[in-house]
Amino acid sequence: MAMQLAELPADAETLFTYDKDGESYRHWSVSVDGRIATVSMNVDPDGGIVPGYKLKLNSYDLGVDMELHDIIQRLRFEQPQVGCVVLTSAQERIFCSGANIYMLGISSHAWKVNFCKFTNETRNGFEDSSQNGGLKFLAAVNGSCAGGGYEVALACDEILLIDDRSSAVSLPEVPLLAVLPGTGGLTRVVDKRKVRRDLADVFCTSEEGVRGRRAKQWRLVDDIAPRGHWDEKVRQSAERLAAQSKRPVAGEGVKLTPLKRTISNDGYQYEHVDVAFDRQRNFATITVKAPLDAPPRDGEAMRAKGTTFWPFAMARELDDAILTLRTNEPELGLWVLETEGDGERVLAYDDALLANADHWFVNEVIGMLRRTLSRLDVSSRSMFAVIKPGSAFAGVLAELAFAADRSYMLEMLSNPESSPKIRLGDINFGAFPMCNGLSRLQSRYLGEPEKLEELRKLVGEAIPSGEANDLGLVTFSPDDIDWEGEVRLAIDERAGLSPDALTGMEASLRFGGAETVWSKVFGRLSAWQNWIFIRPNAVGENGALKLFGSGKRAEFDNKRV
Repeated sequence: MAMQLAELPADAETLFTYDKDGESYRHWSVSVDGRIATVSMNVDPDGGIVPGYKLKLNSYDLGVDMELHDIIQRLRFEQPQVGCVVLTSAQERIFCSGANIYMLGISSHAWKVNFCKFTNETRNGFEDSSQNGGLKFLAAVNGSCAGGGYEVALACDEILLIDDRSSAVSLPEVPLLAVLPGTGGLTRVVDKRKVRRDLADVFCTSEEGVRGRRAKQWRLVDDIAPRGHWDEKVRQSAERLAAQSKRPVAGEGVKLTPLKRTISNDGYQYEHVDVAFDRQRNFATITVKAPLDAPPRDGEAMRAKGTTFWPFAMARELDDAILTLRTNEPELGLWVLETEGDGERVLAYDDALLANADHWFVNEVIGMLRRTLSRLDVSSRSMFAVIKPGSAFAGVLAELAFAADRSYMLEMLSNPESSPKIRLGDINFGAFPMCNGLSRLQSRYLGEPEKLEELRKLVGEAIPSGEANDLGLVTFSPDDIDWEGEVRLAIDERAGLSPDALTGMEASLRFGGAETVWSKVFGRLSAWQNWIFIRPNAVGENGALKLFGSGKRAEFDNKRV
């Protein structure tokens, strides 16, 4: 019963939010020593985000991962001197046993899917930070490490395993639970760690996992160390990784102050983002506002603005809105993306970001924008961009239109000068790659790569509706006679289609081109996990997830589908 709270309309009693104060955590401890931050997992068994299960053996639920996400975000911005995060356990002989099985067994399908999506994004965020000059990550696996626990380790730059004849790494979901390691386990084993396929097959169908020297030989871990040399080995590895980070050795951080947000049954309101619900027609309108002022002169002045710096403030608010909508409003299946304000000011901020990208704070803000836009891309909601007079689809805000499944741009035939404009900036050509490794413009013009050079020549120009349509920057440009009816019809038609079919269709269409680890995780593993999560072999009365811990063996339907 309690697990269904996230499927109810949002109100003060049932709404799940992702806010943390950063002062204390129930399931983690954090210590910082110069360039190294140690984040230790010590899950409170009685600290589940909802009632109905115990978080034994350092297993986790959404609440545990919310805290981890908040910790990493605060290390990025509040502790600029930190170059390496060591993830380890404060419990004896147990690193992490993964996602809590009893939680999964009683959860609604929607809850399980949102849980897996969020943990995917947290793990990918480790790799994003590492790849873009920020934090490095070391998994110091000081005990048994199973399922989602090993998936956390797989997202790190390196894995160090204690060699004590008992600690092992494992992905036991297939033999134990009849599901998959769905936060990237299978993909990272073969694509990232380059484990040989036959060995990966043995590993992923073994309940007990692999330990010690064999784990290193199979490339499941990078190195091993006996208990007597463990602390020294962890320190040496962390210092070596920290030296690879581009973050400063010293610097003043930015305190992450609480978001200013108003929540009602009609939507969410922030300073730079507004979310309005239309429950009757099953969609939400997300409006992002352009800045009102000019950007600070340099990176240090941007840092001094802290959480009020427009790109940072806007990204934090948009990220929170996406997460809150995804968890609490599953029936609002279409998000209408709008903007308002002065697009020229957006471009000014974009240019300032690019000019100061070597400053640690600016680099982290660009990273926050990149991850927020990626969170939008992988959300299982339809997205339409609506571009009308007063819009500010320019630079980073134009990315919202390029992320949308369709875009509608009003053409004012009766008054052409008042037609809305799109403005491209240098930031649109590679600063915010999608999970397929391509920019949204590259993904849009997969069959016309020469179009990108044509568009580069238009950077900074105001592109009106007709030209934007001719260039393929928008899907349709209805005139002012047909506008209201055409947009309304498109929204209502979308609401009449199967949400399941739309989720599969959109995930297939959004990430063209060659696959990457991340696009595989979201485009394939997430879809398979969703399907497997509703099969009787996993969640039926005699399914593996339902019977786990009962002493009874699951009864499988042996037909291959």
